[in-house]
Amino acid sequence: MTTRDRTSYHPDEYTRWHDPDPTPRINRVTQETARILTHLDPTGPRSGTDDTPERVAKMWVNELTIGYHENVPALFKTFKSDSKDLVIIKDIPLVSTCEHHLVPFIGHAHVGYLPEGAVVGLSKIKRVVDAYARRLQIQERLTSEIADAMDENLSPRGVMVVLEAEHLCMTIRGVQAPGTRTITSAVRGAFNENKEGEKEEFLRLLRR
Repeated sequence: MTTRDRTSYHPDEYTRWHDPDPTPRINRVTQETARILTHLDPTGPRSGTDDTPERVAKMWVNELTIGYHENVPALFKTFKSDSKDLVIIKDIPLVSTCEHHLVPFIGHAHVGYLPEGAVVGLSKIKRVVDAYARRLQIQERLTSEIADAMDENLSPRGVMVVLEAEHLCMTIRGVQAPGTRTITSAVRGAFNENKEGEKEEFLRLLRR
């Protein structure tokens, strides 16, 4: 079965995935994790890993991929505002999972926007970041998804998002380069046009 050929899945798999009750998915991931462990740990089964499959399943379903079930538009509870000045929320903690090796990448997100008649609660921006980060991701796509969500649901004059993260797929395997950071950005609207130096102002304030 190729990565795009899912026809061999049982039809109930899709129903189970979309079920708001996570229990069936947790049970299935528990079973599959137990099978994987038999190929990884020649010392098992043993007491230290008896509960590992269920712990892993709950972590993946309830935490690391919970973003798939977030209603992103519903996060944008806005407030009317005449302000047109730059708003920046920086150093938002970021944890996501690389879709290529299923290991974390960890860092910070910096989100800025130029209001156009409305602002959004600051905590909601953290939740928007988490909604997309808590999925199987690549950093480039994650950056664009956050920017697009801000642009489409808040309709500001401009949006700019910068992500910086360390990828464990580079630090614990492959080239094994601890401390290497990947920085990505996405710009929309006035930041892209940069007629009044909006992009430079955003970057200058990030360095403070």
